[in-house]
Amino acid sequence: MNILLTNDDGINAEGLNILYDTLSTRHHVTVIAPDRERSAVGHGITLHQPLRPEKIETNGGVSGYTVDGTPVDCIRLGLSELLKDRQDMVLSGINPGENVGVNIQYSGTVAAAKEASLYGIPAISISTAGRKREHFGDAAQFVCVLSELVHERGLPFGTILNVNIPGVSFSEVSGVRISRQSIAPVSEFFEKRVDPRNRPYYWSGPDSQTFVNSADVDGSVLSDNCISITPIKCDTTDYGFLESLKKWKIKFNKYP
Repeated sequence: MNILLTNDDGINAEGLNILYDTLSTRHHVTVIAPDRERSAVGHGITLHQPLRPEKIETNGGVSGYTVDGTPVDCIRLGLSELLKDRQDMVLSGINPGENVGVNIQYSGTVAAAKEASLYGIPAISISTAGRKREHFGDAAQFVCVLSELVHERGLPFGTILNVNIPGVSFSEVSGVRISRQSIAPVSEFFEKRVDPRNRPYYWSGPDSQTFVNSADVDGSVLSDNCISITPIKCDTTDYGFLESLKKWKIKFNKYP
């Protein structure tokens, strides 16, 4: 396969390097990643300044491009301009820290995969629970197998797989579950401080999510030491409410 690999942690991130090393033994892999960390930028793109790709080769042997933009910029520029051959798969990760529940909305890792799906290319976003990096190698091996299955079976247009892997050795993983995204509210806080000029400023504190005890909710699946795989759609239309909204018979009145 021709695989485009990206992330939101930057070109030197350990998760990206390990995934590259694992995939490149079996596939042709090109990296196009941000030149620095771009976590939690969501589906943002760069409009009011030029994007400057730079061809590089890292000390770890990863070759490709860095882009001074967002993860979605990397996908758009890569697929539209930098890559001559069509890509069979786009992988985004491996991200240290799970992307489950409402945090999916903010994730640059997930957004990059979603952007690829809009080009009709099967895509997977990959994250591991917690911030430890000891088990990236195991996660990469799983992703290699999963990507080949996705290549064989395909994905619907505009749908990606959001994969979250427990941050433990694979001997401790209990299995794989197909899950749904939780939309439980996030418990978060802002710490107020005052600068030397007596002006207030705020640090966003660490968020926490509480998941219902359900075998098919992404966060709960992870807490059971299972790999969570959630199909995510780019089409966010609420079809369940669509027909009800039509019955409102909303009219436009011209006002003087």
